[in-house]
Amino acid sequence: MLIREAELPGGVIADLRIAAGRIAEIAPRLARRGADEPLIEAQGGALLPGLHDHHLHLYALAAALDSLPCGPPQVHSAEELGARLRARARELAPGEWLRGVGYHESVAGELDRDALDALLPGVPLRIQQRSGRLWLLNSAALAELESASGDDPLERVGGRTTGRLYDADDWLRSRLPRRPLSLARASRLLASHGVTGVTDTTPQNDLAAAEGFAAAQARGELLQNLMLMGDTSLDALQDRPGLLRGARKFHLHDHELPDFEALCADIRASHRAGRATAFHCVSRTDLVFALGALREAGVRAGDRIEHASVLPPELLEEVAELRLTVVTQPNFIAERGDAYLREVAAEDRPWLYRLRGLLNAGIPLAAGSDAPFGEPDPWRAMRAAMERRTRAGRVMAADEALDADQALALFTTAPTAPGGPPRRLAPGSVADLCLLEIPWSAWRRAGLETPRVRLSLRGGLVIHAAEANVAGAA
Repeated sequence: MLIREAELPGGVIADLRIAAGRIAEIAPRLARRGADEPLIEAQGGALLPGLHDHHLHLYALAAALDSLPCGPPQVHSAEELGARLRARARELAPGEWLRGVGYHESVAGELDRDALDALLPGVPLRIQQRSGRLWLLNSAALAELESASGDDPLERVGGRTTGRLYDADDWLRSRLPRRPLSLARASRLLASHGVTGVTDTTPQNDLAAAEGFAAAQARGELLQNLMLMGDTSLDALQDRPGLLRGARKFHLHDHELPDFEALCADIRASHRAGRATAFHCVSRTDLVFALGALREAGVRAGDRIEHASVLPPELLEEVAELRLTVVTQPNFIAERGDAYLREVAAEDRPWLYRLRGLLNAGIPLAAGSDAPFGEPDPWRAMRAAMERRTRAGRVMAADEALDADQALALFTTAPTAPGGPPRRLAPGSVADLCLLEIPWSAWRRAGLETPRVRLSLRGGLVIHAAEANVAGAA
């Protein structure tokens, strides 16, 4: 494949040839090798390294795309929520469950079975709270799930189930009607944004999940390269083309932290197996606990903090001293910032989802969308990193903003070295590429809206093309 007159990083206009899945040549002008060589006229559009989302959850994203949004920005009141639930319920087959996602208490307060029954009686309903940790169930759903003996994880008050189910996804999944869940829609959506690689950070990923992802890649359902975090069984996973073993994932909750010594032992075991560790940290308590464990157990290159949602100066210094990587979500400032301004303690607000402060401290910094708990559009995340602006237009910690090149770099570092140098376009490099319709400078001038991605290539293969006449592989 020959891509003609593309704007390469740095602003140079050049031609680029792809052969055998790699960049073969870059020059001011390259002759086409006959009519059979696919030709793309870039017309000055920016040609970038394919984007890598360093933190998301693929199957949860696939499920969310097949679910009803139940929170902001789509839903803002109990009346709107009830109307949406009833409209979707009319589309269901008899006995089919209705699945909602993204609920936030700003819509209709703290929900329980009775509140859900008032919104939608008679149809089995489950709604996931925005954090991903809580499922809310109505009476019709509970009738199919609860045990008469009470030996289930459903919350009870006075012996009656409340409709709340915390941190029990595996239990719930095992009791629901099974139906195949395809990654195709989620993968195509990511490819349309120029995403050619992802890191799935789901803690429960195991060897069976790895084989499932590999099969999805083999049948063309999952188009992206994948780095897979998960549990200890992945110690035995061997890297293969398109599928890399990632860190051991620890999902910390400040109200239910693990035994400290056991956690330290787990960190050491992962390091002995040649794996880094990654810690879900969305509060000061989570982060203090993770840093203490890493200091006690020892740090390996690649150990990382996920989210680092609250990172005050004293903890930032410790992250830097331990030489940890941070993978954060600037998109949450845009998506959730107004709620943060209402709900987060004033002393923590300057330290929410920091960016420039980490770079100034020499901390490797990368980003992921946390989809489906965040929007799976890296361009919106870049915009949020540059503007630090909420949906209502309020600016949060403006001194943490990045420039456009720094924001892009959050998504263009290698999956094996998030926060390292951005991947380069050079002869011999793997042809994971993203071609925009407009030059990079024009994107910065165009109000930072999501640009049209004309072409996404993974290893020289077309995984997204905006024009119907673009096909084939190089």
